[in-house]
Amino acid sequence: MRRLILDVLFPVRGESIVELSMHLSRVEGVEAVNITVKEVDVDTQNILVVAEGENISFKELKEVLEKHGGVIHSVDQVSAGSRIIEPPHYLIE
Repeated sequence: MRRLILDVLFPVRGESIVELSMHLSRVEGVEAVNITVKEVDVDTQNILVVAEGENISFKELKEVLEKHGGVIHSVDQVSAGSRIIEPPHYLIE
């Protein structure tokens, strides 16, 4: 896989998303990580995790997220193959 976009529930208390991004960047195949906070409540924050690279290990990415308190709510996008194809704009608005 070249890109994974995950909707993740992550605890407010504990590690920061800065620390989480560093852990995720060490996953096999990951070359870049972007984390965006979408929503925050008292106990959790809803974050969007984007990981890009070559041959990303989804299993390892999931294990790292769970080890640090994250729960994958949904897999919103997957790109695989020799290059990344951007979805048509009307699908992501």
